[in-house]
Amino acid sequence: MKPLVIAHRGASAYAPENTLAAFQLAFELGADGIELDVSLTRDGIPVVIHDDTVDRTTNGRGVVNQMTLAQLQQLDASNQMEQYRGEKIPTLEEVLRAVGKRGLVNIEIKSTGLKTNGVEGAVLAAIENTGAPRVLISSFNPLALRRMYLLDPRLPRGLLYAPRLPIYLRRAWLRPLVRPAALHPHFSMVTRELVAWAHSKGYQVNTWTVDEPDVAQRLSEWGVDGIITNKPDVIRKIVG
Repeated sequence: MKPLVIAHRGASAYAPENTLAAFQLAFELGADGIELDVSLTRDGIPVVIHDDTVDRTTNGRGVVNQMTLAQLQQLDASNQMEQYRGEKIPTLEEVLRAVGKRGLVNIEIKSTGLKTNGVEGAVLAAIENTGAPRVLISSFNPLALRRMYLLDPRLPRGLLYAPRLPIYLRRAWLRPLVRPAALHPHFSMVTRELVAWAHSKGYQVNTWTVDEPDVAQRLSEWGVDGIITNKPDVIRKIVG
């Protein structure tokens, strides 16, 4: 089986990340799916943006969860890419409707707290409102994934982890709490043995963020299920 090519924040090497333009381009470049990040606005709407603030990716300043959707959608999210001027921060529903049946949508919930701010329920509502057929819920926060499991155990979940996290997170010790369908390690943590072990336990392995052809080739040979990349065209050529 060839790994899925999943575009990280869309085709973010070529278009402003986490915008409808980046997601559209990702599919044009051969992606099987997209990865995106979701946070809540002050008025409780799930929007697609990576950072806690709008400062890096828009022409505005401010904290996402302290701004209303109307305020956020006044901003230019082209991230200084002239040909994309006027791109907006999309809502999760807008993205799910735009993607439709074209491919997988890996929804990363941005959450660090022990308690919820309601983002999990808002994400579930967006999925239900749009009838999105292929979604995967991911997060670095096992508690957020646990909350998603309790809301709807049918939705597949992917546990993200990275080398610099505390040991209980980077070793994915809370897997039993999450009951994930997939493990999402940083590519530097992936070995042939890890992939074989994960598959023996019934987990898929989707790894991030891979833009180098030689790394993608190695991971593909080891049998990973998905490669998350900023350059879906480059990785598509490697995995076929």
